[in-house]
Amino acid sequence: MTTLRIGNASGFYGDRFDALREMLTGGELDVLTGDYLAELTMLILGRDRLKDPAAGYARTFLRQLEECLGLAHERGVRVVTNAGGLNPAGLADAVRRLADRLGIPVRVAHVEGDDLRARYPDRLAAHAYLGGFGVAACLREGADIVVTGRVTDAALVTGPAAAHFGWTADDHDQLAGAVVAGHILECGTQATGGNYAFFHRGTDNADHGARADHGARPEQGGLGGGDIRRPGFPLAELHADGSCVITKHPGTGGFVDVGTVTAQLLYETGPARYAGPDVTARLDTVRLTQDGPDRVRVEGVTGEAPPPTLKVGLNTLGGFRNEVVFVLTGLDIEAKAALVREQMADAFAKAPPAEIRWDLVRTDRPDADTEETASALLRLVVRDPDQTAVGRALSAAAVELALASYPGFHVLAPPGKGAPYGVFEADHVPQDTVGHLAVLPDGRRIPVPAAHDTLVLDDVPEPPLPEPWPATAPTRRAPLGLVAGARSGDKGGNANVGVWVRTDDAWRWLAHTLTVERLRELLPETAGLAVVRHVLPNLRALNFVVEGILGAGVAAQHRFDPQAKALGEWLRSRHLDIPEALL
Repeated sequence: MTTLRIGNASGFYGDRFDALREMLTGGELDVLTGDYLAELTMLILGRDRLKDPAAGYARTFLRQLEECLGLAHERGVRVVTNAGGLNPAGLADAVRRLADRLGIPVRVAHVEGDDLRARYPDRLAAHAYLGGFGVAACLREGADIVVTGRVTDAALVTGPAAAHFGWTADDHDQLAGAVVAGHILECGTQATGGNYAFFHRGTDNADHGARADHGARPEQGGLGGGDIRRPGFPLAELHADGSCVITKHPGTGGFVDVGTVTAQLLYETGPARYAGPDVTARLDTVRLTQDGPDRVRVEGVTGEAPPPTLKVGLNTLGGFRNEVVFVLTGLDIEAKAALVREQMADAFAKAPPAEIRWDLVRTDRPDADTEETASALLRLVVRDPDQTAVGRALSAAAVELALASYPGFHVLAPPGKGAPYGVFEADHVPQDTVGHLAVLPDGRRIPVPAAHDTLVLDDVPEPPLPEPWPATAPTRRAPLGLVAGARSGDKGGNANVGVWVRTDDAWRWLAHTLTVERLRELLPETAGLAVVRHVLPNLRALNFVVEGILGAGVAAQHRFDPQAKALGEWLRSRHLDIPEALL
């Protein structure tokens, strides 16, 4: 059967507005997907729905579609998106009204069944992560646009692929290949040079037998690359066996190489068994090869039966949060911090907030030549179920110190009245208890059966490691990032840090050097937390999962970097003894 070209035009709610048009006009496509949902987004949409029961979907998609629906129709490109959020039926109706107003004859379908609020009545939002076969059913029945709620990100690709190639639930290897393709596409330009560890070095030419260009300017992309100031969005050329080539439209910015694809493969993943509702993809079987400029072939992916349960995302309003940042300048930073902490403790003595957290960030330098670089930041964060406990009480206590505290007293900004924060939790329910439905353009409602063949997840035994680097080889103290890339992200309260290298020699060193114990030394914030290491030799990669470092998830803003986006870059900046031959 013919190749299926699936593109992506959104990696999150708020991504580049013009991407839909860019992808429709930049080259050939069969299907265009848009991923708008994340754990935080579901909380935002849940709050929207509290104000207006007809809301709960990503309104940006409608504005994009108003400009581009005619283009998609003219070019015969089908659109599949999870922008339906908490109200896919509502967005599907809005798309139909838009199409009628524009006079464009498109058939709109949607997928529902993910909303489980009836089982979790005390939650703001509760949604099962559905698979791609509801999308496939809609496409097989002639839908031009398919709107979903909370499906897995990869389902936006597995659904069209299953419909196009005629795959069934038993085609585990093919589905697993599509899951991997979907995971690479789901975050948009992160696969084409965006947020890439080696962004300033051009493309990873190691696979071409050439040395990477360490002097590349930001507007250069190395071999076949483009302007990385505005990376193009990715697309996958999918084949019937589940393999694919990741690429982008000709002439667009950024670049696609083994490194950019590896980075995205590691993003927000965990063990080698990458579980989903349709299939469990074995990430330790993925093989990547450069297939020419801006083309990476992805093949060899093995699939297994999916687990018998579906993940359920639960969003709750956790209470109210407020913060104030005190600026401490010059000498006696520790003493100044101690004084203001004691003063605020006195102010809170009568009615302390439920949670009080202080963090002193030593951004100051000795003998600094600017006031800003002579200053440290003392951050106070308070949380409480009652907004009054973190609102005026905090504001008044902080402001009243303006003339009565440490020398040089000032704050970055006066504290506000406090804002609500969210808590994310995950649960699991049996697959066959969720009513997955495809609602077709003619209104028919088609039940989508749960997977009939399932397999309880189990850990993959650690694979054999390569021969270690010679212990007697000369080393030099240097940042890890000179030889290794990294990408990190969040899943609920956990963070993952994927670390990879670009040569077999570097892999020999990394696999034996970067143990859990060494990671703890390099990242002291992981002390006391469970850290699990997963080994992926085909990718020359290690994937670390740090449990609980993000507290109750991104919406709780537990940490300075609440989504762990820069945790990997912090790790790359840390120094250790590296063989000179690798530098």
